[in-house]
Amino acid sequence: MDGIKQLRLTLRRLTRRNRRIVSTIRYLLIFTATFGAAYGFIRGSVSETAGYDPQAFALGISFLFALACLALATLSMRMRWLKKNMRKLALHNEALIDRNWELKEAEERARSLFESQSDLIALRDARGRLTFVNDTFCHYAGKPRSDLLGSTRTLPVIEQGDDATEPGGTRVHDQKIQTAFGPRWIAWRETLVRPNANQGAELQCVGRDVTDRAESEHALGLARDHAVSANRAKSKFLAVASHEIRTPLNGILGMSNLLLDTQLNPEQAAYAKAVKDSGEALVSLVEELLDFSKIEAGKIDLEHRPFHLGAMIEEITELLAPRAQARQIEIASYVDERLPREVIGDAARLRQVLLNLASNAVKFTAEGGVALIAEPGIWPNEISFLIRDTGIGIAPDAQQRIFREFEQAGEEIAREYGGTGLGLAISERIVRRMGGRIALESAIGRGTTFEVSIPLEAADTSAPAAPMPDLAGKAVMVVTPHAIASSLLARRLARWGAQVCETTDLAIAEALLPERAWHAVLIDHALGADAVQAFGRRAAAVAAHCIAMFTPAERHDVQPAEMTAFTGYLVKPVRAASLAARLTTDASTTAPDLPDEAPLPRPQTPKQLSILVAEDNEINALLIRSLLTKLGHEAVLCTDGRAALESWIAAETAGTRYDAVLMDVQMPHLSGIETVRAIRAREAERGLPRTKILALTANALVEDRYACFEAGMDGFLVKPLDRDNLVQALRDVTPAHLAA
Repeated sequence: MDGIKQLRLTLRRLTRRNRRIVSTIRYLLIFTATFGAAYGFIRGSVSETAGYDPQAFALGISFLFALACLALATLSMRMRWLKKNMRKLALHNEALIDRNWELKEAEERARSLFESQSDLIALRDARGRLTFVNDTFCHYAGKPRSDLLGSTRTLPVIEQGDDATEPGGTRVHDQKIQTAFGPRWIAWRETLVRPNANQGAELQCVGRDVTDRAESEHALGLARDHAVSANRAKSKFLAVASHEIRTPLNGILGMSNLLLDTQLNPEQAAYAKAVKDSGEALVSLVEELLDFSKIEAGKIDLEHRPFHLGAMIEEITELLAPRAQARQIEIASYVDERLPREVIGDAARLRQVLLNLASNAVKFTAEGGVALIAEPGIWPNEISFLIRDTGIGIAPDAQQRIFREFEQAGEEIAREYGGTGLGLAISERIVRRMGGRIALESAIGRGTTFEVSIPLEAADTSAPAAPMPDLAGKAVMVVTPHAIASSLLARRLARWGAQVCETTDLAIAEALLPERAWHAVLIDHALGADAVQAFGRRAAAVAAHCIAMFTPAERHDVQPAEMTAFTGYLVKPVRAASLAARLTTDASTTAPDLPDEAPLPRPQTPKQLSILVAEDNEINALLIRSLLTKLGHEAVLCTDGRAALESWIAAETAGTRYDAVLMDVQMPHLSGIETVRAIRAREAERGLPRTKILALTANALVEDRYACFEAGMDGFLVKPLDRDNLVQALRDVTPAHLAA
């Protein structure tokens, strides 16, 4: 069977190759067969021995003619069918020719596109041989296409970059390669493709020259490293600069305090006070610069501790009250009772922001007053702090500019009021760091309102809210010339259920007295001593509580005889707890006496201590020795760490140990950190009781505090040294002879 099939295939192949010869042979065979058959038939019919029959002959001829006609008809139909198929084949052939032309054109376009691409394109077979390369690849390789195709040539790799594989299997990696015109960075994308169904898969490599991008990234990395180094250098510079600035400031402020404690005439006291105020202003500037530097470096860390919200607001108000009252303006605060009593957050940073905004409000307000208000925000667990003033206001074009560093509302304002322009920039960044926002509304000549909204959660261990007095249905009159204080007092009393009547005119207040039975009448002493005393006598007849309100300075001038008509008094700014206590005390209780205020004595330490002072600056050493001497202590001075260590060892060996050590951190020969470590090591080795050691340094950064505590110090005193802080730090120190 295989031989027959092979023979047929051979014959068909010969037929297709020799169509004319085959056709000639076919026609000769047909002619010969037809002629032989006809000739034999006719010859046989006319033979003498054939028994010729004309009728049979006619039938035979007719039959043959019919067969011939049928054959011709069949052949004609066959030819028509073949022509029809030929036409179809011609049309199909034309379509295939057009399609082939389009494919060739597309192939040429694709090849031209690949070859003209700026990317490097190459195809490799399973053995790694190049089957296709474009012009760019040849240009980078420095070889013609004929030398590359069929070879396993690769571009020399100088450095291998990052390598990754995408989910589709495509490998992505960077290489620094050596090209014909120098090193270049190429970003490769390699994937398997199958160019022909009858061929195996090939590796398609497409590379893009990313040298500019790589060099830019490298330059950015170097710039980032330089920026980090510069930031570290800046932080170090600020630490050193702050230390160097604070060291002479410590002498200036300390000596000015000592000078003010001596007998001076008024002119000398004014000069000494000016020196002290200037030094304090310079300390404030240094602290602002340090805060701004820490915020810029991202080193501001927030605490999350519970603190009393209302107490903080009232402390800020009381701290600024002397400055506001000296400018003849009012300052008051209000904390909404709906807020939790204790919240969790960074009290120190929040205090810094509110104190800065409130002090600015006092600074730029000449008439009216300043109000600090804390109330619930628009979001859950959010608290809004409003700082309102009736000051000069801020122009619309300056309202965004003032939050930039070293920017103020205008040059005239900067010249008139001074300042560095850092306070609001620091406050805004602290608020953002706490997850809050700060906004303002202002109009020229109508005052400004700053709103600070910060998320603060209620403390889980929050103390129970202070009980509010029940003033439901009780009438309370508030008589004060200050609208801000009056509105906040009225708001608080209304929250307690009171029916509040506000007035700024004593005549109107006197006319209102007979109209109803008043539970309490609050009158501001700023309306005049005589008028207030006369009004108090008339109000006492109709009011259960008659309460006067004073500033601390006014309270100092009030004589006890002037308070006989009043059941009590309140010191401004009024605390909520004090107001509640006055309104709920027994009405029969008379007002307490108001003795003349004497200057408060400075806190003194009742025990004498032996203190080792390690300080290399002569002025600071003199200041500290003077302070300790005035406090009744004995001070031993050393000018370097090695001398301090030797002095401490000598005293311990002699049995006269020092009660405390004030250790400067930066000293020659042996630093304060190293000196303290040596002292702690000797105490541990000999089993000695721990000596209290206080760090004495001008560096106020957090990392400096950590370094001191890790070395074994017990406390931290920042220069300029404050006398009260020194007294507080030494308060719990027990003399060695008493401890023994």
